[in-house]
Amino acid sequence: MFDCVIPAAGQGKRMECAGNKILLEINEKPILEYTIEVFEENKLCRNIYIAAHKDDIEEITEMTKKYTKVRPIIEGGSERQYSIYNALKQIKHCNIVMVHDAARPFITQDTINRLYEAAMKEHAAIAAVKVKDTIKAVEGDIVLGTMKRESLYAVQTPQAFKYSLLMEAYESAMNEKFLGTDDASLVERINKHVHIVLSDYDNIKLTTPEDMYFAEAILKKRGIICLG
Repeated sequence: MFDCVIPAAGQGKRMECAGNKILLEINEKPILEYTIEVFEENKLCRNIYIAAHKDDIEEITEMTKKYTKVRPIIEGGSERQYSIYNALKQIKHCNIVMVHDAARPFITQDTINRLYEAAMKEHAAIAAVKVKDTIKAVEGDIVLGTMKRESLYAVQTPQAFKYSLLMEAYESAMNEKFLGTDDASLVERINKHVHIVLSDYDNIKLTTPEDMYFAEAILKKRGIICLG
């Protein structure tokens, strides 16, 4: 079994919306609910911990009353890393923990289950897809070189870890005031191996207004929105 942490304390500046982007609706349902439902339905998921902005706690609490796995909403921090750490400290007697972006509502059950299996075996596993584009290393506006595409991956969430390992990584980072780009970066800095689990390209993070068009297209492909 695993527990899931969903950091949801962002304010959606790049989405150009007034409030939290995860409360925006697609097909008359908030983004956050799509994300919660995937883990609510997963048989291996035990608890769901959501770290939210203090101004959104009341609304998200009301929204999530119908979900049996969602625990009391936790107040998030000024950075994603602080929000996750607040949630991790609430978890008790957990073997595997997954951290998943609230704004990635299209993760599949298959990817979640394969991540769980990988984390049980390897202790640290992250969802990722191979990059499609040619990637250049650049300084200023000068190209320094072309990266080998076959060794490059675009990292997603969920990211799954042995709970004790992730807590060790977080406590080390917090003690040394290190701010990482994702959970895996914290585990990497304490010299632990992180393994890749191939995900799919539908598992996008809804970040900008343009992403909402892709979200609707994915729902249409899955038959959730009828083609008109």
